[in-house]
Amino acid sequence: MNLRHIKDWHLIGLQQYIKVFTEPTQPNFYGIFLKTVIWTVVNVFFHVVLGVFLALLLNQAIKGKSIYRTLLILPWAIPQYIVALTWRGMFNYEYGSINIILTKYLNLPAVEWLKSPTEAFLACILTNVWLGFPFMMVVALGALQSIPHELYEAADIDGASWHHKLKNITIPLIRPVMIPAITLGIVWTFNNLNIVWLVSNGGEPSDQTHILVSFVYKAAFNLYRYGYAAALSMVLFIILLIFSVTFMKRTKATEAAY
Repeated sequence: MNLRHIKDWHLIGLQQYIKVFTEPTQPNFYGIFLKTVIWTVVNVFFHVVLGVFLALLLNQAIKGKSIYRTLLILPWAIPQYIVALTWRGMFNYEYGSINIILTKYLNLPAVEWLKSPTEAFLACILTNVWLGFPFMMVVALGALQSIPHELYEAADIDGASWHHKLKNITIPLIRPVMIPAITLGIVWTFNNLNIVWLVSNGGEPSDQTHILVSFVYKAAFNLYRYGYAAALSMVLFIILLIFSVTFMKRTKATEAAY
């Protein structure tokens, strides 16, 4: 269907869905899908690791805790397009602060962040890691503060080490909260158009930094292939639906911790 021929339409069945999997686009569906999986796994991994680590630090009795908490939440509070455009400026080859730090303080060569596919994709990941860890930190901190202190006191009496308390008390008790948050984080990251589109300037260089959702946007609003974009959107929805149901079932996320 095309807006220029809205009165002259006819049914084409599953033709657009077949095109999604078989049409030799550049880049093709399978290459973009693999890149989307890498993008999602790397981002969510660092979101969870950094978020839980910082939550464990903030859960300790430290001075200025509220100030640290506010500063660490700031990346999440700033609108995504401002974050993306700010980081894009920081990745500038000549004037960006990233290259200035690399060359002046670390004695490393400057990097062409936005002119080669690998570096541009890495720049998108770094931006999204910075943007996404506060959400996991807030969720993990809330879960940590709900754990009864009596459990840690009993573990101390038994002579348990910090590692044993983390493994046998902390992680099992924050797991029912973290699993739904991780599922949500995976869906958000998989569908995160803003960072990839704005940092890489629409998939540059040469459309090599697209993930699936940015490729859908390009197909719909740059190439005006609305039917193809709609079919690809449905494929994305089915992928995320199957993953979410399977992940929640396998991790037993809905079971009570106690």
